[in-house]
Amino acid sequence: MKTLTLKFISLILLSTLLFSCSKEDDGIYFNENIEVINTTNVSYSAIETEILNLVNDHRISIGLSSLSTLNIVSSVADGHTNYMIEVNQINHDNFAQRSQTLINEANAKSVGENVAYGFTTAQGVVNGWLNSEDHRKIIEKPDYTHFGISTDSNSENRNYFTHIFIKK
Repeated sequence: MKTLTLKFISLILLSTLLFSCSKEDDGIYFNENIEVINTTNVSYSAIETEILNLVNDHRISIGLSSLSTLNIVSSVADGHTNYMIEVNQINHDNFAQRSQTLINEANAKSVGENVAYGFTTAQGVVNGWLNSEDHRKIIEKPDYTHFGISTDSNSENRNYFTHIFIKK
């Protein structure tokens, strides 16, 4: 009887070990929420186009190459602009996630980001970035090859801006 009980307990322990550690129950789920980035409907407003041109004009004026627009970068920027409007706060929240998305989806080697709030003109926001040492460093980084932009306004017609730069 003692041998039978010992075998039964051993069987239960072995079953528990084998089945409780299955892949489905480890609490780690990969590729469950894959972000789909829509680049087919990317278009640029007049203010966005002007910002891109002003930044390229500035880069050329200091001997740097101009940057090419990449729709996937603008799509990722648009997601962040919408997020900032939703939380009613200018921020760089989730930058690591945006950066990783661009590394994975656009083959970016490095990523930089400038955000702004409240400016009413392209010249105003670009001047604001150029007058800030940290923002200017991103605009003037020689390694960057591509960029994207997103602007939108909240319910009070205040503009939010996300400008992302990448090196491919």
